[in-house]
Amino acid sequence: MKPDGAKDADDDRVFKALASPVRRRMLDELRKAPHTTGSLCALLPELDRTTVLQHLRVLERAELVTGRKVGRERHLSLAPLPIKRIYDRWISDYMTAAVDLLDRLDTD
Repeated sequence: MKPDGAKDADDDRVFKALASPVRRRMLDELRKAPHTTGSLCALLPELDRTTVLQHLRVLERAELVTGRKVGRERHLSLAPLPIKRIYDRWISDYMTAAVDLLDRLDTD
């Protein structure tokens, strides 16, 4: 089990990774299906391969993407656990508070 400081650093990496529209688009594509690095690059024709690889490194450091070598190709997959961790820690509690607030406003 990680100490709280390490968990916070992990969350910071996830939020940083999700802050970029390009990286969110990459995650959306990987959510649909695994891709090779080459096929992911083909889905982002406005970016050169080096830029795509830089974005992939950020996603991998945040543990949002996993890659494995198969021959000369690198196969990429979405790793959804960091997003679930963010949801469990942040979003679900805030969603519950927002619903409770709306319920109180509705009953007033």
